[in-house]
Amino acid sequence: MSQPYQRRPRRVAPVPPAAAGDAPDLDALMRRVARGDEAAFATVYDELSARAYGLARRIVRDPALAEEVTQEAMLDAWRLAARFDPDRGSAASWILTITHRRAVDRVRSEQASAQRVRAAATEEVPYDQVVEEATARLERQQVRRCLDGLTELQREAITLAYYGGYTYREVADLLGAGLPTIKTRMRDGLIRLRDCLGVAAR
Repeated sequence: MSQPYQRRPRRVAPVPPAAAGDAPDLDALMRRVARGDEAAFATVYDELSARAYGLARRIVRDPALAEEVTQEAMLDAWRLAARFDPDRGSAASWILTITHRRAVDRVRSEQASAQRVRAAATEEVPYDQVVEEATARLERQQVRRCLDGLTELQREAITLAYYGGYTYREVADLLGAGLPTIKTRMRDGLIRLRDCLGVAAR
């Protein structure tokens, strides 16, 4: 594994191997990462980078871009480890949330670049197109505002399901929660989103 970080190497205690069938305690490892423990970060990387890549690939589609997004997200996890708060969610969900944000930002950046190229090739932009783009921008802002009003679990579950393309069961596995809990939280979260967005119930 390439080391995507620049801190000066320091002596650290090796991460003890997990017992057969047991997964490492990623929350505890992230607390060690926050103290600059590179061995702990290597274990976190090995445990989560494949899942982060899978999420990035679902969003950006392009394998090369997904690799870049994964490396950027894991670098963020290393640099921002002190911000990890286990009371707000697991280490896995925290890193996958970072990955999701990075992937969405990359998609938006690629789309913006493509739009600039198209705009440069067009002398005149139709009025209807301007109205459509402005409306879409306002709707995206409203959706982000409404998502911020959900609980952490609701927001993560809905984001993974509707932006990442994961099934209920995959979302439950990623967030370390029971399937019934995920279904209930997503249902309640979608109701709150519907009310926030002013969508009439059918």
